[in-house]
Amino acid sequence: MRSNRGDFTKSTMHANLPHPIASRLPALCIWLLCSILLLSACESSDTSKAYARDEKDNPEFFPKEAPYTRPGSLIEAIERPSPWVDSVFRTLSPEERIAQLIIIEAFSNKGPKYEADVMNLVRKYKVGGIIYFQGGPVRQAILNNRLQAASKVPLLISMDAETGVGMRLDSTVQYPFQMMMGAIEDNGLIYRMGAEVAEEFKRLGMHVNFAPVADINNNPQNPIISYRAFGEDKLDVTAKSLAYMRGMQENGIIAVAKHFPGHGDTDVDSHYDLPIIPHDRARLDSLELYPFRELIKHGIGGIMVAHMHMPELDTTMNLPSTLSRPIVTNLLKKKLEFKGLVFTDAMVMKGVTKYFPPGEAEARALIAGNDVLERLNSVPKAIQAIKQAIALGYITQEEIDARCKKMLAAKAWVGLDRYKPIELENLYEDLNPGIADSTNHALAEAAMTLLNNRKNLLPIRQKKRKTIATLSFGVVRPSIFQREVNKYARIDANFVLSRKANAKEVKKMKQKLRGYDLVVVGLYGPSVAPSNRLGYSKEAVDFVSDLARSNRTVMTLFDNPYTLNQFPDIHKSRALVMAYQAHMHAQVAAAKLLFGKIPARGKLPVTVNRHYPYGHGISKDKPLLAVNP
Repeated sequence: MRSNRGDFTKSTMHANLPHPIASRLPALCIWLLCSILLLSACESSDTSKAYARDEKDNPEFFPKEAPYTRPGSLIEAIERPSPWVDSVFRTLSPEERIAQLIIIEAFSNKGPKYEADVMNLVRKYKVGGIIYFQGGPVRQAILNNRLQAASKVPLLISMDAETGVGMRLDSTVQYPFQMMMGAIEDNGLIYRMGAEVAEEFKRLGMHVNFAPVADINNNPQNPIISYRAFGEDKLDVTAKSLAYMRGMQENGIIAVAKHFPGHGDTDVDSHYDLPIIPHDRARLDSLELYPFRELIKHGIGGIMVAHMHMPELDTTMNLPSTLSRPIVTNLLKKKLEFKGLVFTDAMVMKGVTKYFPPGEAEARALIAGNDVLERLNSVPKAIQAIKQAIALGYITQEEIDARCKKMLAAKAWVGLDRYKPIELENLYEDLNPGIADSTNHALAEAAMTLLNNRKNLLPIRQKKRKTIATLSFGVVRPSIFQREVNKYARIDANFVLSRKANAKEVKKMKQKLRGYDLVVVGLYGPSVAPSNRLGYSKEAVDFVSDLARSNRTVMTLFDNPYTLNQFPDIHKSRALVMAYQAHMHAQVAAAKLLFGKIPARGKLPVTVNRHYPYGHGISKDKPLLAVNP
């Protein structure tokens, strides 16, 4: 049969053609519309018991002797497949080879019926992997062991864990978000964190972390990247991304840089709409693509493609980058010579589903050049649409087979050729080692950034008859920060005030603070994670400004540095510290800094405003001196 691939690819490159919805291939469209009802029955739950994988029944999956030396990197493993890869591949049907390119989501906190649905997808369709979200470590380990036992081929287990497994699981360690780490000058600490994240992943039987975020956040209005990025400077972002990547990959976990070709300069969240990046190719080459290019040179194992429309790279209207052959194949795979695994961003996001329905979206993603489809709306619809695309000649079975072998090579590299269930004994203790707490303290202390210190107010010195009060905005009881401050000085009173405080509450608090020589203020957002909007009432904002203008206040912000702009006069503070997030270790470190127990070593990873540009902050090589922003 004559291939139509050239016609399809060509159609994605010219803006003067009809809208993609109107110009879809007739055969594929008719088939998709006719099959929706037929396929809906395929998604019913199968609650039958999982069958255990037996080494005797499948000896080719579990060779007793592997005449194979495990390569030092995933890229080498892909270029030099093991005998295990070939033996497993030969057992797979063409449809099962498609399924190996699919990663489905799983939660360990949704109960038996939900888990039965996940089990059904694993057993019936033989998908290639799992991406875990919220739950608990023991529950996830138990579920994971069951799913692995039920799978024909060992599953590649992944997690979106930018701050470690504690980002998703209770009772586990969470490290700082990348913006806070962007303030750190010692990238060795970030490597150390990456290595510890890798150990936690391996203990939980996981293999792929969708991190680091390699986006350059140069848009303060970015609603989705923001504090998840290391900052706005391409060299800093690249160096820190490399440190995080190396920490994970040198300890056996596949790192996946995201969100290619660069999601930092947008004011649209691709979870809810399709962002448009209008920059020309020269700008993209010199800025957005820079971290990805360097990560590729240094052996990054995976790259995740974002759902963004980039007309300078592909002129097809409303086409997300995930579905663009010029972006995925021509740019990423050919021009940048990336040989690792190319993952789509979640295929349930509006950035792709707004214009392309389930099934067609996944087929187009593989045609564009992606290797792995992540988090689908419908596995059966995707498989059927991909089979139809093969039949119509838009992608060949040989191309599917090559990507299947890449997936199997990744599984071999992470040790799934010798799969063992997760040991449940001491799991909680192993996931909460003392070294993780030590690393968190070191990261927080290195990140603390001193923005103002007029007239050498810091470090705070206790003097006779000097009265000190603490005040935290946005908490319901005295914060960790306030309790830590109480360790270093005689504090006369500790107060709290709601972010939504009204005029009456503010007036009452002002009366309480009268007569104190010094007020130590902590500013908190709506959650432990940083935020884009603090949600302070006008009265609370005005009160913060009043305190800043006074000559007796020390301010510390435990949130996104961009939110400084939500307090008009905060730059007038006599002393101002940026602590980046309400992480427990950040609160402890901030109190230490105020009393001179640690030096100020952090620097702003982004430009906040004219008072606080990128790189602002007292150098670690200098004492606490007055700074005039």
